[in-house]
Amino acid sequence: MPSTAPSAPVPQGHHEPRPDPQALTHNDSNPSQNAPTDVDYTPHPEKSIPVSAERQEIVRKITNLYSGSASEDDMMVYAEKAVYDDPWSFCDTRYKIAGQWYGIPKLFASTKTLATEIVLSNHTTIAWKQTQEYTPKLLHYSKPVDSLVTCTLDEKGKVP
Repeated sequence: MPSTAPSAPVPQGHHEPRPDPQALTHNDSNPSQNAPTDVDYTPHPEKSIPVSAERQEIVRKITNLYSGSASEDDMMVYAEKAVYDDPWSFCDTRYKIAGQWYGIPKLFASTKTLATEIVLSNHTTIAWKQTQEYTPKLLHYSKPVDSLVTCTLDEKGKVP
């Protein structure tokens, strides 16, 4: 039976743009490391491209957030009207985004960034592969998760 509840509009054009993951993560030197989708999300820090100190600071602040140690200073990497979206949520202000990051310690006994590899840095974008180890409070079983993190940047170097 069809739902009679009103549906929310799809936030077309308001989501974080995503680069081609195959182009950024394909492992040419060892194709056996690629997933069936032809990507390798495992970071190889020794292959990280060099970036400015300002860009490295953005990565540090975002990985701090992933590690559950969100501070006001770390949150300032986001512009006031920033957009954050992932498979679990969509947020369209820094205040809403903060709720996501401040919730991590409520769910996890620990979470830590094990490795990063910066794979893209240009005028408007920075992207890196990341291994994050999560230990849920209830299970106390650690699980490393590889992902590709992409941030677009405004003219002030903030994530819009």
